[in-house]
Amino acid sequence: MEKTKKIVLSNLLTQLVAGKVLDLKTAEQAHTDSKSRKISITTHLAQKKLVDPSILALYNSKEYGLSFVDLDVIEIPLDVSTLLNADMLRKLQIVPLFRMGKALTVAVADPFFLSKLSDIRFATELVPEPVIVEYGKFQKILNPDYSESSVNTGMSISSDAAAQDLILETEDLEGEDNEEEDDSGVDVTTFVNELLTHAINKKVSDIHIEPYEKILRVRYRIDGILQVVSMPPKSIARKMTSRLKVMARLNSSERRIPQDGRIHFKYGERHIDFRVNTLPTLYGEKIVMRILDSDTAALGVDNLGFDKKQKKDLMDALAKPDGMILVTGPTGSGKTVTLYAGLNILNTSEKNIATAEDPAEIQVPGINQVNVDAKVGLTFASALRAFLRQDPDIIMVGEIRDLETAEISIKAAQTGHLVLSTLHTNSAPETLTRLINMGVPPFNIASSVHLIIAQRLARRLCKSCKTLAENIPEKALVQLGFAEEEVKSLKIFEPVGCGSCSNGYKGRVGIYQVMPISSDMETMIMEGENSLQLAIQAEKEGINDLRTSALEKVREGVTSLAELERVTKD
Repeated sequence: MEKTKKIVLSNLLTQLVAGKVLDLKTAEQAHTDSKSRKISITTHLAQKKLVDPSILALYNSKEYGLSFVDLDVIEIPLDVSTLLNADMLRKLQIVPLFRMGKALTVAVADPFFLSKLSDIRFATELVPEPVIVEYGKFQKILNPDYSESSVNTGMSISSDAAAQDLILETEDLEGEDNEEEDDSGVDVTTFVNELLTHAINKKVSDIHIEPYEKILRVRYRIDGILQVVSMPPKSIARKMTSRLKVMARLNSSERRIPQDGRIHFKYGERHIDFRVNTLPTLYGEKIVMRILDSDTAALGVDNLGFDKKQKKDLMDALAKPDGMILVTGPTGSGKTVTLYAGLNILNTSEKNIATAEDPAEIQVPGINQVNVDAKVGLTFASALRAFLRQDPDIIMVGEIRDLETAEISIKAAQTGHLVLSTLHTNSAPETLTRLINMGVPPFNIASSVHLIIAQRLARRLCKSCKTLAENIPEKALVQLGFAEEEVKSLKIFEPVGCGSCSNGYKGRVGIYQVMPISSDMETMIMEGENSLQLAIQAEKEGINDLRTSALEKVREGVTSLAELERVTKD
């Protein structure tokens, strides 16, 4: 008796079955029928109306790590709509939506045609950034006579039942505009709640709400990269802004100047804050919300990405009763998380810990946290002076910005206190020369600074879908910094993209240069050696620079060559 050949379903069909959108028998038949029709599974499901168009688009967006955008709320500018002729659009099955500088956002209904993006780039000399859209609405643009009775309207942010668990931790909102629904039929309150809930679940760091002349754009920063997630109707922009300003206790009638506020939420058992900033622009107020999740403070040193030697050097510095530990890097490189990972180790009932921050983003019980406010005279320097009268053991200064703050911090480090702080420099050796350039005497630096950490954040490759890169020239790998003897056996992984990640990446990992100040370095500092000479000495002492540390993360399959170049190009 001949065995029946087992049907291997595509990832999309597997997810649709797992989500109970299709039963297994229907999915297997769809697989067979699409093969016989010689068309992609997405086109088959859409044409046969086996799956609701919006649900199909959402599953495709998850599968390929792309944003889902509603075409009903987009008006394509004339200069964009004429970039390509109709015949080419139908051939490529890709429609340009809008242009931002050299980036061209393009709509794709069937991910099969993502392979045609290079044709778009060649034809327009712009960088295409694809988003997933509903099949019927997409075909309506390509073929105005196209009709599909099952095409639905709706917003790009999918409804999340968990939004019901998002509780605003403030008193009843006074002065709130109750007319939350406008002519577009969008319930602004529900949309805002879903937007915030979706962002929390996606582990977003920032939400950008941006009004333009004809569109309203919502972007999330996921793993350090901004992505378009929604294009709600422009008509709700004013009400959406008012709703968020009321929630953040801002003046909703003031639209001429920037404002800062904070929204407190309880989400299940977690307490999450949104730091809100408004900025008047040509077409309305742009709102950026930073998500401040106190669970971030629970990150241990083991989870940050230090290698064994780097971790040991950090732990040795934290064990000292005095001195200074400095963390340096650009904005968004994870300096605050690194500092708090250290403070969590030190945070015991025997220690008096005080921090001065602008503002305090991570709230931790047991640590006395102060928000500096220059408007009322509470600067980093004045906060530090107050701390020294509060019998502190450990002090954390959000950032050393000027000579006064630097001098008080160093004085504290020299008089029996452990001081942690940050600066903005590119590498650990440059931090020492930066302090000298501020006006700090070299002797004070050499006697007080015990450890400097320079860091960047690279995106982690998704463990579920990363794949071995092929045909990378050995010469190119050597030029990147790999040793000639290792390139033949080197395994390099690259991103792919699946339903559980964002464009092939999931989460971030720290890239570090951890430099203890040795006695030789102390001598060099006092002799006025520059950062280049200090960097040479660090290399002699076996201290990896940022590039070397990033190369090691590539060897381990943690990140990609593209991320190596992105985070260490300076």
